Amino acid sequence: MSDVAAIQNLVQKRLELKKEISKIIVGQDDVVDQILLSIFSGGHALLVGVPGLAKTLMVNTISQALGLNFKRIQFTPDLMPSDILGSEILDENRQFKFIKGPVFSNIILADEINRTPPKTQAALLEAMQERSVTIAGHNYKLDLPYFVLATQNPIEQEGTYPLPEAQLDRFMFAIKLDYPTFAEEVEVVKSTTSDAKPTINPLFSAQEIIDFQHLIRRIPVADNVIEYAVTLVGKTRPNSQLATDYVNNYLDWGAGPRASQNLILAAKANAAFNGKFSPDIEDVKAVATGILRHRIIKNYKADAEGITEEMIIDKLM
Repeated sequence: MSDVAAIQNLVQKRLELKKEISKIIVGQDDVVDQILLSIFSGGHALLVGVPGLAKTLMVNTISQALGLNFKRIQFTPDLMPSDILGSEILDENRQFKFIKGPVFSNIILADEINRTPPKTQAALLEAMQERSVTIAGHNYKLDLPYFVLATQNPIEQEGTYPLPEAQLDRFMFAIKLDYPTFAEEVEVVKSTTSDAKPTINPLFSAQEIIDFQHLIRRIPVADNVIEYAVTLVGKTRPNSQLATDYVNNYLDWGAGPRASQNLILAAKANAAFNGKFSPDIEDVKAVATGILRHRIIKNYKADAEGITEEMIIDKLM
């Protein structure tokens, strides 16, 4: 199949996918779009939202519709790295045998990732970056496609361990979930308090998703679009050549080069989803907030004046 035909196929499959997901998930269109952009770009996503917004249900539904294996890890203060990665045990022949942990799956839901100490949070780092796990000197490759979706509760600070910046940077998108609208909530209550159980049909094979990920990487990008993305990221860095007074006033740290890479990858996926054969500046703008919001660090002055990350990114664009 030619790349042109493959992109047209992707547009069609995405519409079918969203229809399948909407059997269970009401509204949250932007959130689903960003998760799909992340998956087809080969990135990971962090979902930030208060309890009860169907974060777990959403990830489960998306993994079913994609036809992928799904494991949920509930992060708690006493969780150990071996609980995620697996461990070696002595079998009946007195030989060491590796028992795989839940990290060996296509889609991992790291539920409430900020509830566990840094030692356990860091256990996911190698899996997210290298798509492999090293235990007792042995390296184990993870099955592809591999995607970590972590959730974080923004209102509970008691007993939480904020994610270090290096780990936050591993997430392609930070996605904010808001409360549903009145009409959506009515629809949610109707559908979840009846006896109806919709079935989700798997629409992809693992290989198809990998093929689409390669297709998105092959999409050409004009130099001016790459320069726009790099300039936008450069503007977030205080006291740099591109920084404005606004950034110098309100930010302590800006985004690193991984943000520029992710902007272009996500812009390519966004263009492909809309049937375009090359992304433009509008595609970069469409994905910029989700990609930059967790990579810029505000100072005390921004907090005191109620300046949000979203306001700063909008100002830069």
